[in-house]
Amino acid sequence: MRVQARRVWGLHLGVLVGLGVLQFLLPPYHHGVVTRILLFGTYAVAYNLLLGYTGLLSLGHALYFAAGLYGAGLPVYYLGLDAVGAFFVGMLGSMAVAALLGIPALRTAGLAFSIVTLLFGQTGYLLTLYFNRITWADQGLTLPVQVPPPLRYNLALLLFGSALLGTLWLVRSPFGRVLMGLREHEERTHLLGYDPFLYRWTAHLLSGALSGAAGAAYALLFAYVGNAFASVLYSVYPLLWVLVGGAGTTLGPLLGVALVTYTVEAASGLLNAYLVVVGIALVLLIRAFPQGILGSLRDRRWRWLP
Repeated sequence: MRVQARRVWGLHLGVLVGLGVLQFLLPPYHHGVVTRILLFGTYAVAYNLLLGYTGLLSLGHALYFAAGLYGAGLPVYYLGLDAVGAFFVGMLGSMAVAALLGIPALRTAGLAFSIVTLLFGQTGYLLTLYFNRITWADQGLTLPVQVPPPLRYNLALLLFGSALLGTLWLVRSPFGRVLMGLREHEERTHLLGYDPFLYRWTAHLLSGALSGAAGAAYALLFAYVGNAFASVLYSVYPLLWVLVGGAGTTLGPLLGVALVTYTVEAASGLLNAYLVVVGIALVLLIRAFPQGILGSLRDRRWRWLP
């Protein structure tokens, strides 16, 4: 077990070190792309905690990303709050939203949970339109914040690394084992004395807070807040990222974000209807790796992958 644990932690630390070195090799354009991948990778890690380890399919997670985005961006724009304070306002605001909405949403299960979260997510999007004098809706707000690209990259890497290692520790802890037990067999886990609602609500809370942290960081590092990030597309994206990389694997979300991002980049340079090409490529990928890339590799070869 100790050898396996060293291998698991060594792999994750090695990936983070590799990402740290990568910044010195990338041209300026890809430097910015990878920074975004790290931020959306944090968002995908948060989503994976709910889908991959708890078995809950949310279709409204953009609400939490946007809560962090607006929670950090609006105080900076209107009140002149400093970036550190704004980040924590955004993350804690998203956590509060997840705590409140998790109570009614987790009274449902399966498809009903997905529909309820979709409704919550769309309500959040409509609120950004209703209060467009404050949010400027799809036009968005440009924040008076300037972050040099090297600092931006390293802050995004710091956030992603914290999310990755925190999730790795969590899913290997007794709490994480209970979440996976609920995912596999709720009744049996309940009979062992664990409260399904409490554990799922806590996972939902953590996922919402981490999604909000990613949104707040995006607003502050790229100095922009817009309601496109509250749309249903940004609830579908994390689902796609996690399914491609491997639901229930710690490194799968990052791999999924990177593959989808660069597939879109490559296809959009070839033709206008690039989403058709992206869709076909992703369908073929999912057919070859039904459990996602790392999920399938774990089933076939690397069973020690968390």
